[in-house]
Amino acid sequence: MKKFDIIALGELNVDLILNQIEGQPEIGKEKFAKQMTLTLGSSTAIFAANAAALGAKVAFCGMIGNDSFGDLVETSLKKKGVDTCHLIRQDKYATGATICMSYDEDRANLTYQGAMDFMSLDDIDPEVFKQTKHIHISSIYMQSGVKRDLMKILELCKENGVTTSLDTQWDPVEKWDLDYKAVLPMLTVFMPNETELKFLTHSENLEEAIEKIRPYANAAVIKCGSKGSILMRKGQSDRKQDALLNKHVVDCIGAGDSFNSGFITRLAAGDPLDKCQEYGNMTGAVNTTAAGGTTAFTSREDVEKIGRERFGWS
Repeated sequence: MKKFDIIALGELNVDLILNQIEGQPEIGKEKFAKQMTLTLGSSTAIFAANAAALGAKVAFCGMIGNDSFGDLVETSLKKKGVDTCHLIRQDKYATGATICMSYDEDRANLTYQGAMDFMSLDDIDPEVFKQTKHIHISSIYMQSGVKRDLMKILELCKENGVTTSLDTQWDPVEKWDLDYKAVLPMLTVFMPNETELKFLTHSENLEEAIEKIRPYANAAVIKCGSKGSILMRKGQSDRKQDALLNKHVVDCIGAGDSFNSGFITRLAAGDPLDKCQEYGNMTGAVNTTAAGGTTAFTSREDVEKIGRERFGWS
């Protein structure tokens, strides 16, 4: 028996979320936002918190500063039921922070990376690779140390019988220099959104991008926003799953991470990939019913109730 179902490995920061913004920011001018939330941020942290809320035994491996934002991150993870025994507190670097400006189904982010950019394999307790069924990694372009050591990390996972997932997220410098031909065969499931996949593979359209990763991916699930998701499995036909659309979106911050949490929670529980995809679509939709990436996730029972009553999920 493993101590954890899932260990989330990667970036940690706080999110300062601004909603109901009166127009786009302009240099030299000031605009108003009518709503503000300070909360646990980072894609990997949102994933971990929501997976724990869904009933998985989750731990986090990441680096934060010895500062008030670091305290908020650690306290928030604990409140969400995430084990923090593998957190790394660092005096040298400050905890990262992201300002999220939310506009309907899109957003503009500004991030100070801080401690998250410096964690590498050398900082990670080797027990991480022995204690869990699954390791999820996200936002590698925000973490130069983890990105540099990614192949070694995945090799250690494979040596210890740990399944793996990767959501690269957006590349802020837009180099898109991940060697996907080497990385994808090492993963259990690859989890990009359609825009990121097109940039990663230098493709004109989604169909071209999928064909480029097909020879290398064991499985991939591509998140397509309001169009749902596409599940690609080696040797099988692609499976499209329609989105569960919310007519009254609060915001979409963390919707992709919430999809990941639903998908991987069911994967770690042994469900087939098509059932994981269906559950991920539901949890991504539930995310849009409350502000921020974790607010809607209070318990598995509550999430599934929202899924049934508001989205007709069954």
